[in-house]
Amino acid sequence: MAPLLKRILEAGMQGELQAHLDSDESANRRNGKMSKGVKTSFGKVVIETPRDRNSTFEPQILPKRKTVLGEALDHKVISLYSYGMSYNDIAKHLDELYGLTVAPSTLTAITDSIIEDVKAWQSRPLESVYPFVWLDAIHYKVKEAGSIKTKAVHCLLGVGRDGTKDLLGLYINETEGAKFWLQVLSDLQNRGVTDILIACIDNLKGFAGSH
Repeated sequence: MAPLLKRILEAGMQGELQAHLDSDESANRRNGKMSKGVKTSFGKVVIETPRDRNSTFEPQILPKRKTVLGEALDHKVISLYSYGMSYNDIAKHLDELYGLTVAPSTLTAITDSIIEDVKAWQSRPLESVYPFVWLDAIHYKVKEAGSIKTKAVHCLLGVGRDGTKDLLGLYINETEGAKFWLQVLSDLQNRGVTDILIACIDNLKGFAGSH
């Protein structure tokens, strides 16, 4: 989680800085980065904080003098982008919980800046062999096009040959079924997985004969 938190915080501040520069009428521009260690519930994380030439940029996600993130805020930063809430609702949520004033335009810049990191994580190469892989789906309701729909997030948790657990992927579909799981397994194969010793999954009719 620490590397993911680092990417989210850094991408968030990059988005905040871009929004700041866009609204700055002076000839301001980016001026490199500075590193600082931040204590989180996942351990110490070294964050690269972007700077501007005029030194007028004040990040809201991680203020300049803040070096400790509480567990609640850690998880809030990670989960904000997956809520499906409007930018106005997210800004209000941050203000009510943490006293952070973040404009919806800044949130747009933040989410836009992290899309490439998310895509890179989703398509990253995997190990060739996993002794154990758990496959399960989490069902949740989301507001889409003005109506409430049920979605299934297909989760894959693997254990590598060194005993380390790794979240291999998250896949969203309307329902859980053998046909979609086959697509998920095909994606694992395309990302370098050649063998799974033991796969643990709920009893899905037709699943065993589908791959």
